[in-house]
Amino acid sequence: MGLNFAQLRAFLAVVDEGGFGTAADALGLTQSAVSHAVAALERTLGHPVLTRQGRPQPTAFGQELLAHARSAVNASAAITDLAARLAGRPRGTVKLGAPTTVCQGLLPDLLARWRAEFPDVRVRLFEGEDDEVAEWLDNGTVEAAVLVDPPGARGAWIGEDVFQVVLRQDHPLAGQEVVSVDDLVDDQFLLSGGGCERHVRRISPAWAAEPVHRVRELGTLLAMVRAGVGVSIVPGLAAAMLPSGLVLVPLARRVARRLVLSGPADREWHPAVTALVESVSADFTEGRQRTA
Repeated sequence: MGLNFAQLRAFLAVVDEGGFGTAADALGLTQSAVSHAVAALERTLGHPVLTRQGRPQPTAFGQELLAHARSAVNASAAITDLAARLAGRPRGTVKLGAPTTVCQGLLPDLLARWRAEFPDVRVRLFEGEDDEVAEWLDNGTVEAAVLVDPPGARGAWIGEDVFQVVLRQDHPLAGQEVVSVDDLVDDQFLLSGGGCERHVRRISPAWAAEPVHRVRELGTLLAMVRAGVGVSIVPGLAAAMLPSGLVLVPLARRVARRLVLSGPADREWHPAVTALVESVSADFTEGRQRTA
């Protein structure tokens, strides 16, 4: 038996999902079927494509194969889905990358809407940091992404995310309508490096340069603020993740990030991606703008 798309899909799923079991869940197959497909791919090509010790990782050959496999699988899906779209039925699976706060605060409503508008389109979320998401779109890990402040990206504007201060409810400034950086000069500042740092630098270069603690995960940051370790600046969409005992207060100096739903810059878009983007673009045309 020669090389086929099922083998390539299995290989890509194991790499993207981090294991044979999770790949099987993503593909709707048994773990045994995924394992057999990868083994058949290796027999066909005459080289191992994955390591089998611990978490599966691409071998040197597998790493070289990765981009070609993505291109082939994406092209096959695009051809099938294009035919369906021309018949008036967008269909297929779209892997969508987005920052954590967008996944929590903006995408749930969009996913519900897309499911109603495009019942034959399945959207799978990949959650990451701003730069990770952009890289995934560039290398083909995802077919669409919510990009933060993209320079000249083609796509649909889906929201403006305004940065705010996160405080404990018992903080003296928690009830204020707005606060300035100067109001918080006596507080310990915590910084999340997950894509927010350049915006915080615009608000207060000193805070961005010398935080008391720098953490990766927004959830960790919020837990530290709740414990009284310090205060921080976060995107407004973080409101969806806010635990009890914390509040968001607007900053006197307004700083926001622009969110754009887009496909890859240098490849043909998956037809279902085009349908999703056009659906959101209609909102902007009709003036239904979103601000967090």
